[in-house]
Formats: sequence, structure tokens, C-alpha cells
Amino acid sequence: MISASLETPVGALSVTERDGAIVRLAWSAEATGHTALLEQALAQLRAYFAGELTVFDLPLHVEGSDFQRAVCDAMLAIPFGDTRTYGDIAKDLKAPPQPVGNACGGNPIPVIIPCHRVLSATGLGGFSGQGGVETKVALLKHEGAASLLI
Repeated sequence: MISASLETPVGALSVTERDGAIVRLAWSAEATGHTALLEQALAQLRAYFAGELTVFDLPLHVEGSDFQRAVCDAMLAIPFGDTRTYGDIAKDLKAPPQPVGNACGGNPIPVIIPCHRVLSATGLGGFSGQGGVETKVALLKHEGAASLLI
């Protein structure tokens, strides 16, 4: 696995590639090398934070159960600036909301797979990235979803 990193408004992020797909995004400055795919991922992250990109176009590989991948697919389907609830996704997947919340928390590629766009029925819900809910709020504000926070 090879990782590259960049500084963003929500902290240092590192992106990891394995076998031609992005497999992880972490809050760290870890960098072990560069590939064309990692350069593309960093460029797309820069464009996202500059307000110039609303949809990532990268090959992704989510390691985990079929359910984890299904929840990640559901998160990927949430448009920039929109949100859904854990319950909405649970209903679509015919599963209880709590496992959906756990799968969101286990998202290995946050920001690119937008788990920050998933809220609880009564509030923000959690966020497992560095900074917790404050980072989730910052990402939602960046996407223009701040009116949902009032």
C-alpha cells in the first residue's frame, strides 16, 4: 500500500492506494510515495475543498462485509449538499438503523465516501474522523448544507 497526504481545512489527510484503488483516507500526514492515482485523489480533494468539485471520480475499494459496502454505496449516492438519515439508509437496505450507523462509523474512506452527509433522526449523529462532530459540521457547511444545522 502506498499513501500520499495533503493539508486541508479539516486537517492533514492521507489517502492510501492498493491494487489500483483508493482503500483508505485518514486524518494524518502519512506519505510513503506517489502514484498517478494518488496524485489524482489529492487533486480531487484540493478541488473539493476549493469548492470546485462536488463529485469524486476515483476507483474505490471498500474492505469489509457486503453490508459495509452497501452502506458505503448508499452514502456515495447522497448528492453534494444533501443529507439523509441513518433511518433512510436503513429503510432502503431493509436493515435496522444502528448497524447502518456502525457501518457509517467504520467508513474507511471518509470525505470521498461522504459519511458526513448522514444524520440521525434527531440531530447530527456521530463522526469518527478527527475533530468528531465539529469536523462533520465543517464539511456540511462547506457543502452548503448548514441550513440543516439550524
